[in-house]
Amino acid sequence: MACTETPCVISCKAAVAWGPGKPLVVEQVQVDPPKAMEIRIKVVCTSLCRSDVTQWESRAQAHFFPRIFGHEASGIVESVGEGVNEFQIGDHVLTLFTGQCSECAHCVSGKSNMCQTLGLERKGVMHSDQKTRFSIEGRPIYHYCAVSSFSEYTVVHSGCAVKVEPTAPMEKICLLSCGVAAGLGAAWKVADVSKGSTVAVFGLGTVGLSVAQGAKIRGASEIIGVDSNPLKFEKGKAFGITEFINPHDCGGEPIPQIIKRITGGGADYCFECIGDTEMVSTALQSSSDGWGLTVTLGVPKAKPEISAHYALLLSGRTLRGSLYGGWKPKSELPLLVDMYLNKELQIDELVSHNLPFEDINKAFNLMQEGNCLRCVIHMPKAK
Repeated sequence: MACTETPCVISCKAAVAWGPGKPLVVEQVQVDPPKAMEIRIKVVCTSLCRSDVTQWESRAQAHFFPRIFGHEASGIVESVGEGVNEFQIGDHVLTLFTGQCSECAHCVSGKSNMCQTLGLERKGVMHSDQKTRFSIEGRPIYHYCAVSSFSEYTVVHSGCAVKVEPTAPMEKICLLSCGVAAGLGAAWKVADVSKGSTVAVFGLGTVGLSVAQGAKIRGASEIIGVDSNPLKFEKGKAFGITEFINPHDCGGEPIPQIIKRITGGGADYCFECIGDTEMVSTALQSSSDGWGLTVTLGVPKAKPEISAHYALLLSGRTLRGSLYGGWKPKSELPLLVDMYLNKELQIDELVSHNLPFEDINKAFNLMQEGNCLRCVIHMPKAK
């Protein structure tokens, strides 16, 4: 329930993870009012990203529990803290898991979106004071990626949200808060895919299909999808996939050899969208000598170190990482929302499930089983 006067503590429902891999529990939590340069958001829709599941399962993160996950979300500003001028109560917003202060060296540079003030938060607390805004009976509940959208209300730094067109459907554009934007940006901003080029996409989830869509829009002549789920090929065709490789159906022939045969020497661009560091090496081997560019987007579950023979790089191949597709989120995400509204982007087809908030554990199960693209979780409507 929201406050109508000066912002006060709100009591609302949130899905709390009490330990790694343990089912989420819908609890009554207290959400503090926004402090200086913060806003409190009524979450309308939030979708489950693979990285939520990866970090929820990780025992290396055990000291950051209890925790409220979720970072891919759309909502409405409920209240604003001192010093906030760019947002007003009632504004429609997307949350940003990595923010933009617009003042640090990276933000003012055209070379990076790695904000040095509001970059990826890994400590489970707010940027400003290293404290949480969630609690249960006085016990702090940790944040996730500076967003924590699996809650009816959340507090974020004003630099970790962006105002969007209020006519945009929140149950769709929430995917631009992470996965879709990450894939499109990897193809457009990080790789700068050229017309007539050949592309290989490893992993055809939401991110991989968004990479394919970006490459298709750029005019790539051939887009090869690599995935072990045969159902992904039919889905992939709508996003530009022209050829499909299922590693289980290759008869032992190495994937790089198949891609080199299809492309006549190796793909111009390869994208690793799985979160498997061994696949990064496979992608590098699948790229062309001289100019092949491999971009890695996935968050690995295990073995974070990348291993590759030096000759792959000596022969002219390049490996690049991509966070959030290289977008400066506050400046550029509204452009993607406009493209979607103008029917220049496909997002609807990536929503495989719509679930009520109370079924959030079902969304986690579907993601673990590999039976979904994006589950959009609809939060309870304000009373």
